[in-house]
Amino acid sequence: MTPVLILRPQPGADETAARARALGLEPVVAPLFTVRPVDWDVPDAGDFDAVLLTSAHAARGIPRRLTSLPCYTTGEASARAAREAGFGDVLSGPSDGEAALAMARSDGRSRLLHLCGRDHVALGGVERRIVYAADALAALPDTVREALAADAVVLLHSPRASALFAGLVENRRGIRLALISGAAAVAAGEGWAEKAVAARPRDEALLEVAAKLCNIAAPGARRMGR
Repeated sequence: MTPVLILRPQPGADETAARARALGLEPVVAPLFTVRPVDWDVPDAGDFDAVLLTSAHAARGIPRRLTSLPCYTTGEASARAAREAGFGDVLSGPSDGEAALAMARSDGRSRLLHLCGRDHVALGGVERRIVYAADALAALPDTVREALAADAVVLLHSPRASALFAGLVENRRGIRLALISGAAAVAAGEGWAEKAVAARPRDEALLEVAAKLCNIAAPGARRMGR
């Protein structure tokens, strides 16, 4: 069976792996990033109408005094993390941070606090706090190389992951990519055997694309570095 290579950080990587197994896929988990919290100044909840989360990682460790605010998220994973953090009023946007922000604005929220990672897409008109960092590996681990040698389909969950993987891989020929968005596809660049973009920026849609790629005969034998 063609494996699917999951490069996203934990705990999301294990969640993707569980979904992949449910689809009959063979996941290989090899995160390229390590997520860690960073120190940040917690503002007064009374200064804001709502909290905006564009990543589930940002929800972990949020002080309880902020969870009294409504929380807008970019998908079910971040919405679930927000509920686990203690938010009672959680609204999930249809796609990205801009869409979640637009939803908040349409609900009359004008003072938003965006909790995000060190590497993030800046959103206009919101106050921002960086609450975590995702540190990238300097080289591909052996697990990744072995999966690529087995013609694995590579799952890329963000533009940053796409750019990092593209910079670390030694030979793009024969490697097939399943990408969560058009922005991730652009960041990956060209020269791959195939690039397939999910219909929606959701893990489930990305795995649907990966499953289709796994049903396609893998390219001819290749090895990293050739």
